[in-house]
Amino acid sequence: MRGAQAIVSRPDLTVIVTTYRRPELAKRALKSVFSQTWPPSQIVVVEDAGESDLAEWIHTLERQDVIYIKHDVNRGLGAARNSGLKAARGELVAYLDDDDEWLPT
Repeated sequence: MRGAQAIVSRPDLTVIVTTYRRPELAKRALKSVFSQTWPPSQIVVVEDAGESDLAEWIHTLERQDVIYIKHDVNRGLGAARNSGLKAARGELVAYLDDDDEWLPT
């Protein structure tokens, strides 16, 4: 069709953020996910043990798209990513480490 705009369908995206004893970095990483121009349909945060205020901070956001998982003992990055993947429901999955952040686009 000439002059008609194509409707682009985007697949559902799940972002998995893993963290261990770095809640402030995890919060910064999450804020970068929240500011995306293509927002994910689901965000899974996996805290690989440790004590922090991350769960409470996430709760205050009142976001239905964020799932928080916490390991009782530190199991390592691979196990944290696998826990996040088990909870993921998106067609696509993106991993974001707690010490990184994304640009909005």
